[in-house]
Amino acid sequence: MDAAQAVEVNSIMLATMAGAMVVLAGALYALVYAIGKLAHSVSLVRLSYLFYAFLVVSVLILARTLNFSGIWNWVAAVMLAGYLLAPQGIWKLCVNTHLDEKLLGKDAPDSDLHVTDTTDSSPRSVS
Repeated sequence: MDAAQAVEVNSIMLATMAGAMVVLAGALYALVYAIGKLAHSVSLVRLSYLFYAFLVVSVLILARTLNFSGIWNWVAAVMLAGYLLAPQGIWKLCVNTHLDEKLLGKDAPDSDLHVTDTTDSSPRSVS
């Protein structure tokens, strides 16, 4: 194996590892963000942004190793924006969906909302 082949093999290995780190960092960002929101933990939400920073570094290494140019740099940028906004958007969607369920009195065991039964005109508490 000559020097050029060794560099190519090295680049392929680095790109593979960077690609794996993209998946791992993206998953950890979303997971820690969701757990932080569920636990009302500001420190976990901040930790999730550290995983996002790790994701950005991994994408930059991947782009450089694979010699991204032109539109591929834009694809990487859009992917990073999507990774940043998706967990936040999904969280808001889930919160609003369950808030709507509580307001409608559906599946809200811990709700203090009162719902009027159609067969009985007296309000009852959903339990």
